[in-house]
Amino acid sequence: MDVTHYIMDYIPHNMDYRLRLAVRMLSNKKGSMAAAVLAVSVGILVMHVNFVIFQGLFDAFVRDMRDYRFGDIYVTDEEDYITKADTALVGWFERTPYVVAATPRMSASVSVNATSAEGRMEEHGVPVVGIDPATDRRASGIHRTISEGEYVTSRNSMVLGSIVARDLGIGVGDSVRIKITDRWGQEQFMRFPVSGISGTAGGQGLDTSMIMHIDTLRDLMSREGHTNSLLIKMSEPERSADVRDLFLESFPGDDFVAETIEESAEESLRGFRSGIAMINMIGMFGMMSSAFAIVTIQMMLVTSKTREIGIMRAIGARRRDILILFVLQGLVIGAVGAGCGTAAGLAYTAYAKETKMSFDGSIELEVTYNWNNIARTGLMALGLAVVASVYPAYRATKLQPVEAMRAV
Repeated sequence: MDVTHYIMDYIPHNMDYRLRLAVRMLSNKKGSMAAAVLAVSVGILVMHVNFVIFQGLFDAFVRDMRDYRFGDIYVTDEEDYITKADTALVGWFERTPYVVAATPRMSASVSVNATSAEGRMEEHGVPVVGIDPATDRRASGIHRTISEGEYVTSRNSMVLGSIVARDLGIGVGDSVRIKITDRWGQEQFMRFPVSGISGTAGGQGLDTSMIMHIDTLRDLMSREGHTNSLLIKMSEPERSADVRDLFLESFPGDDFVAETIEESAEESLRGFRSGIAMINMIGMFGMMSSAFAIVTIQMMLVTSKTREIGIMRAIGARRRDILILFVLQGLVIGAVGAGCGTAAGLAYTAYAKETKMSFDGSIELEVTYNWNNIARTGLMALGLAVVASVYPAYRATKLQPVEAMRAV
């Protein structure tokens, strides 16, 4: 049984005769109807694929930035360093509702050299991040990025980002010597064994950095008790703005800057949003092309049904009835196409979500079911199909009964 017969079975017999006639006319032109439905379905599927890939990539980027670099709330100071004891700040956050954990971080830039089979390698301006191993595991996911060895566990251990390790040509068990300038302008040197390598898909973690114990970095920089930032992890990230505001109100005399992930990573996210908007616009043009296909097919239907239209006009059908008849055909095409396209889009979304889709080992997409977007896309396709039927329907109303009945 084809789809038009299936539709006919579910149209009540007391329903407007024009709808039943519209479906019957489409059933006599199965090829044309299939082409129109396919055009609508493909347009919707393209929109779904675009959303899954590009919105999934954006959400994955936000997920990793939150998990590795900024947390749900990122606290810094208007000056370079936070001088208030980080234990006090961590304690304040962890007593606050919706906060899971908080951790301090220290950052600096160092020169590093190492000796490998290829000789002595040296890198300058390498970012180094100081972490508190106890709190960082609860507030951040960077410890899960260790691909070799182990995470920072003691004051003399060092983790290299995968890109730094590659550039230096060394691995776990080798040693590196770093040079850093302290707060007094004095150069400090220290040698560390490499305890682990950190690598993330897409390089959104600390792949270009070195990671050490925060107290060791403080000692090297003569910054005892100082820190650069705090990362706060929330149980309900949507409450981040409320906790941020409460924190700033609780420390009015300090120069703290507290930002949600949308604010702290705004510069990086702005480019993504522009790209997504452009891709969605391209998808919209694809959807509009399906509307042109419906116009063409409906015009073909009008031409092929010229004699029937003349007979209908001769037995008393009004122009309004002819207009409604062909608009209803557009409605049927749009409804079937929207249903098929949405089903195909949901199937693709489910596949991407279950397989944890990624491309060539890059960042794993964060796939979600955005029901508002799904419904909006389906309704938009339905509306375009109806609008695309207006002109062919209008042309059908212009046919004169006698001329139409003479048509072969």
